[in-house]
Amino acid sequence: MNHLAHALLADAGGIEFALGSALGDFVRGRPDPAWPVPRQAGLRFHRAIDAFTDAHPEVVAARNLFTPPMRRYAGIMLDVWFDHLLVLDWDRYPTDEPLARFSRRWLGLLDARAAELPVSLRAFIAWMHTHDLPAGYGEEMTLDAVFHALAQRLSRPSPIAEALPALLARSGTLQRHFDAFFPDLVDYARDLRVRLLA
Repeated sequence: MNHLAHALLADAGGIEFALGSALGDFVRGRPDPAWPVPRQAGLRFHRAIDAFTDAHPEVVAARNLFTPPMRRYAGIMLDVWFDHLLVLDWDRYPTDEPLARFSRRWLGLLDARAAELPVSLRAFIAWMHTHDLPAGYGEEMTLDAVFHALAQRLSRPSPIAEALPALLARSGTLQRHFDAFFPDLVDYARDLRVRLLA
């Protein structure tokens, strides 16, 4: 899953747990044992969410909608697209907080703890501010900017800069896969949070 989904699913675990989850794409290896225990749990949570997502039959089916060479990058594309769908249907999911307020609060949390974060995550936070993320995932222009930025970050040439037209062409089918998958992820995340924070 992408940044907004991870933030939403981790939020109920508290600040340190959510911070650990935010580190999931920016820290390799095991959690630092010097971190607070909830932060360590949040990192494990992020990785378990990614594993559950990658293996879910609806996500597998969604990836298979794409042909090579795009299919190789379909997981990355879907992560971003699913945040787009989450923005569009925000009120259906497990929070009673308006998206704009959630987005500002989430960025405020990251800003407040920036000194504790890796340089790569601090750079991403600045990029989020520039592009009004995570709320900005609802805008197609922002998605296109995200995909072009991802293409520049990858170590080899890829078609990911052209992801938006490919996703739009499959939008109805992808919506159905997301609608079948995301409630399962919400249930899994709720139970996993309880276990990791026990």
